[in-house]
Amino acid sequence: MKLATYNDGSRDGQLLVVSRDLSLAHYASGIATRMQQLLDDWNFVAPQLEEISQNLNHGKARHAFPFEPQRCMAPLPRAYQWADGSAYINHVELVRKARGAEVPESFYTDPLMYQGGSDDFLGACEGARFVSEAMGIDFEAEIAVVTGDVAMSTDADAALECIRLVMLANDWSLRNLIPAELAKGFGFFQSKPATAFSPVAVTPDELGDAWKKGRLHLTLQTMWNGRKVGQCEAGPEMSFHFGQLIAHVAKTRNLRAGSVIGSGTVSNKDWAKGYSCIAEKRAIEMIESGGEAKTEFMKFGDTVRIEMKGRDGQSIFGAIEQDVLPLHDPDAK
Repeated sequence: MKLATYNDGSRDGQLLVVSRDLSLAHYASGIATRMQQLLDDWNFVAPQLEEISQNLNHGKARHAFPFEPQRCMAPLPRAYQWADGSAYINHVELVRKARGAEVPESFYTDPLMYQGGSDDFLGACEGARFVSEAMGIDFEAEIAVVTGDVAMSTDADAALECIRLVMLANDWSLRNLIPAELAKGFGFFQSKPATAFSPVAVTPDELGDAWKKGRLHLTLQTMWNGRKVGQCEAGPEMSFHFGQLIAHVAKTRNLRAGSVIGSGTVSNKDWAKGYSCIAEKRAIEMIESGGEAKTEFMKFGDTVRIEMKGRDGQSIFGAIEQDVLPLHDPDAK
């Protein structure tokens, strides 16, 4: 089943069921009007939406209409919490090596995680506004999951059963603000603006055999200003699967339905596969040159496109496609 949320002028939007090929949609009204309603009562509501999904995919839905990703908010426009990990250790290794720092042994057994802002997610085609280019604007192409209720101290295997939806994320970072924030010892805050998510979220069964034990074994494609910069494999080098990430977050607290957990930047050891964030490209340049990074961060007017296609070549989640915009430009899109 594939789901999306149209912007209807409200904070939480209107829940849609979307066809497998992303061509058609059908309102879920009469069953659930918002994504959070579905997550709160999954066992009762999901089977009813699955019936709509089957009808859509077989051309039998009477009130179907063309799906328009540009009208989408984030599938879950605001969430009870957003926790983002760094599950691809290669990314951590590169960034630390570039500045001459070693990776602590604990990073290989205990996931890194930060608590992000979850009250103001961005839609996939919504412009991302920033105060200044000087803050070091960077995209981060990731995978994310949405959970049902997760009890405190749930183990990693049981946590996998709590995953309701899978989607893509662009976890924007302001790189030039990060060092000063981390130096305070309290973690990210101003350096992590609103995150964007793919137009569509999908149930794990839609991913077929590409979804294996909490990892998504497909290629994450990233384009910057129309140029392909990343063709990263999301599955094999994910050091911690989503069950482990969820279990980490739930170690000392309950998670409520609608919690969003991110993978961190998708990263591969093979540099020929490109990069999912500019910071990684800059780290590679510093390693190769002995200390100099040439690639600049994003400028106003730049665009980023993040997408994942199935083995049949069809887009699974739709594309995140965003413009980088100044905060105080009323004429910008």
